[in-house]
Amino acid sequence: MFSHSVIAAWTRRLPRAFAAGVTAATFLAMPSAHAEVKPWPADFRSEQMSVSDGTQYVRIGGKGPAIVLLHGFGDTGDMWQPLADVLKKDHTVIIPDLRGMGLSSHPEGGYEKVAQARDLAAILDRLGIKDAALVTHDIGNMVGYAFAVQYPSRTTKWVAMDAPLPGLGHWDELFKNPKVWHFNFRGPDVERLVAGRERILLDRFYNDLSAVPARIDEQTRDHYAALYARPGAIHNALGGQFAAFAQDAVDNQKLLAEKGKLAIPVLAVGGDHSFGDAFPGEIGFAARNVRGAVIVNSGHWIMEEQPEQAIAVIVPFLQSK
Repeated sequence: MFSHSVIAAWTRRLPRAFAAGVTAATFLAMPSAHAEVKPWPADFRSEQMSVSDGTQYVRIGGKGPAIVLLHGFGDTGDMWQPLADVLKKDHTVIIPDLRGMGLSSHPEGGYEKVAQARDLAAILDRLGIKDAALVTHDIGNMVGYAFAVQYPSRTTKWVAMDAPLPGLGHWDELFKNPKVWHFNFRGPDVERLVAGRERILLDRFYNDLSAVPARIDEQTRDHYAALYARPGAIHNALGGQFAAFAQDAVDNQKLLAEKGKLAIPVLAVGGDHSFGDAFPGEIGFAARNVRGAVIVNSGHWIMEEQPEQAIAVIVPFLQSK
């Protein structure tokens, strides 16, 4: 029964379904654009940090207990600026661009999420950070889980946002859903098709997987299109991050069997036009202390669509004892 609700959540992502479910007055009352990518404050520094076979671009700011923010596909670490600006007041905030994405380097291999988690551990070591809370979205969830399960003593809390974990829960059923055709969209000819058309590709994700596409404004779309047009970026996203999902599924099943469910507190956040209130159950296959939150009038792109709501549920969870 639960699996049907999860699959239904994915199918609700189409804007047509959303438009049919609200009144015209409600739709028109929503702002035409909600968020844009803002420059990082001067009190954040950034550096290229060495990892296996490359570097990761990492932003660091604030002072206090550490929090790591991990993005997913269609974004970079820039998505977290509104949340990081709040957290920096009493936390050290670490925001990497994932391997092969954003301003990080573009190695050919190492996209298995367990390997990326080891790179994250090395980054924290270099910064002198013993443990951290995680806030993650999309592919960031997969790296975050791989970190938490391999380094339980270094993970204090986890906020997971709106994407399942390879190999766990109803992953196999979701993988068959036509909405995730992009999981197997890769190869030299695909890259030739996308080259110079990165904005068109990203628009598909922003439009189909949001509640109101206009909430992801033109400046945001252009910002990420330029980053995904950088040499190697689409190759590493499709042929690196996505292509590793099959091995990630094997790794996750093995880690769950060996180590059991995570014991740390977890907040599972879903957009009401995406995973919604089904998401805590999905993350519950990997963790046993899970609470949930639903972001209203949001699809998958929670930090772009409803940043204020997201911050309002994430910050109290991170600050709770």
